[in-house]
Amino acid sequence: MKKEFTPYVSANESPKELTTRALVLGCILGLIFCIGNTYLGLKVGMTVSASIPAAVLSMAILRLFFKNVSILENNIVQTIASVGEGLAAGVIFTIPALYLFGANPSNYQVAVLSFLGGILGILFMIPLRRYIIVKEHHVLPFPEGTACAEILKAGDRGQEGAMYALVGIAIGSIYKLCSGVFKFWEEQTRYVFPSFQGTELSIEGSPALLGVGYMIGARISAIVLAGGLFGWWVLVPLIKLVGHNNMVVFPANIPIANMSAEAIWKNYIRYIGAGTMAVGGIFSLIKIIPVLIKTIHVGFKELFAGFQEGDKLPRIDRDISLKWLIVGTFSVIALLWLLPEMNMNLFTIVLLAILGYFFSAVTSITVGIVGSSSNPSSGMVLTTLLITTFLFYSLGWTDRFYLISAITMGATSFVAICLASTTSQDLKTGFLLGATPKKQQIAEIIGLILPSICIGGVLVLLNKAYGFGTANLPAPQATLMAMITEGVLMGKLPVLFVLIGAVIGLILMMLGVSVLPFALGLYLPLSISTATMAGGITHWIVQKMIGKDNLQDEKGLLAASGIVAGDACTGVLIALMTVMGAISTTKESIIDQAYSPIFFILLALLLIWIAKPHKSRA
Repeated sequence: MKKEFTPYVSANESPKELTTRALVLGCILGLIFCIGNTYLGLKVGMTVSASIPAAVLSMAILRLFFKNVSILENNIVQTIASVGEGLAAGVIFTIPALYLFGANPSNYQVAVLSFLGGILGILFMIPLRRYIIVKEHHVLPFPEGTACAEILKAGDRGQEGAMYALVGIAIGSIYKLCSGVFKFWEEQTRYVFPSFQGTELSIEGSPALLGVGYMIGARISAIVLAGGLFGWWVLVPLIKLVGHNNMVVFPANIPIANMSAEAIWKNYIRYIGAGTMAVGGIFSLIKIIPVLIKTIHVGFKELFAGFQEGDKLPRIDRDISLKWLIVGTFSVIALLWLLPEMNMNLFTIVLLAILGYFFSAVTSITVGIVGSSSNPSSGMVLTTLLITTFLFYSLGWTDRFYLISAITMGATSFVAICLASTTSQDLKTGFLLGATPKKQQIAEIIGLILPSICIGGVLVLLNKAYGFGTANLPAPQATLMAMITEGVLMGKLPVLFVLIGAVIGLILMMLGVSVLPFALGLYLPLSISTATMAGGITHWIVQKMIGKDNLQDEKGLLAASGIVAGDACTGVLIALMTVMGAISTTKESIIDQAYSPIFFILLALLLIWIAKPHKSRA
């Protein structure tokens, strides 16, 4: 018989929770993490969790200015802040695809899609919470949610960690200013090997990539790098070797012999990576089917069983009333249908709601098992788009309007999926601490407003400064979505390359290798994989110095989170200065690019020094 769970704060207690100061600080941090993750996701293809850094910063800031701050107030702050990160992930993996098609959405359109999709994701978690979070408490660990709860509890007992996050922010910002504004050195270094069919080895010496690699660890970083090396050092030379004559292979329009390694990667390897990624996403879904069926069954059973009055339930078990799920869902559908700027018909919007609910349940389970960092969210939105585009194709809807409609629908549903993922982690943290679910859900809805209004402007700014789909801002997921949607509807999909990628994914499954990280490395520029591996190696060195079970590693993780945030936010600031003409885009670096990795190595050594245990003086 399982022991009944007791939260950190008893249900009989009623400490301060949804306060004005918590809401204001949460919204500010939420906007910062939204901006930072927008830049990071478009550059790297992944975002980082905002919960732990936000929790640490909340404890430091609120205690500095106020007395008697409760642990549940700090939990509200991290809950709202994480909304900004989740919203950024949902938008940047899809909306830039519209820019790639020349259908530049207005700030108003992006704001409406972001807010309405976010509302759906939060509402969808209402009937799922009691099963996924409460009943399956001993089954689904929710790594980030549990870690965040432990940090908040440690802070409530007087342990401080905000300094490491703030130091990381300063380091990331200074490094980015040195390379991006003052041009002391270049971030990217590339070496071409003519004797090996002209392939290349490159590294993007970005603080954000070092921090991301540190946080995901050496093993996952190595799998990502393996995918990159397989693409650039096996497939690229092989394709170049067999295409030595004037052979032209679709989708390229020039002979393979005249193509650089980067051109081969863009025209062929990325499609192989897309096939591998699709297999990884589908395999992840298959593994959780038993739990998924039970989750959806319990959710609908609770939904149609009647509505209990919230006041009759214990404080720690009160949700937003289920009637708001029904009213909210139908209101979102009606708004998306009635607003002509959304470019969606009623069939598309109903499909959005159905797939959004289904994959919200999927993502809530997967983050509960493997955590947010390993959640195959790209596979989910890819599957959503494949279902949508194949349905459109079968109905004969293949003109440009339906191309834009499919991407718009995918964007809204993916925002819902990402917010459901974020909400589930936050509700797990709240469950462990003894928070009120209803107040967390209300806080998340409030936390959606500011990032939804601002993220469209950030996208416009970054596109003008760097350009989506370029080496400076690859926007890998959005590029993939555009490629697949156009390929299915317009008949431009090189099916053979996608199938080769699918076969590679199946082989990796048989070998017991994590498919999605390998596929991500195959799909991303090699410079990103190598830099991420540097972060993984840095974390491995720190673990060897302090021991895997030593809690002092928290210093390194907080510093790495800060470095990521500092780099990402400074990158957006540099983009603004570039668009305004304050920074030249053609200025050459003072130091030759061949020496740039030296500064990246020094940055890694500094992170090791911060994270390692320091002997205290008697």
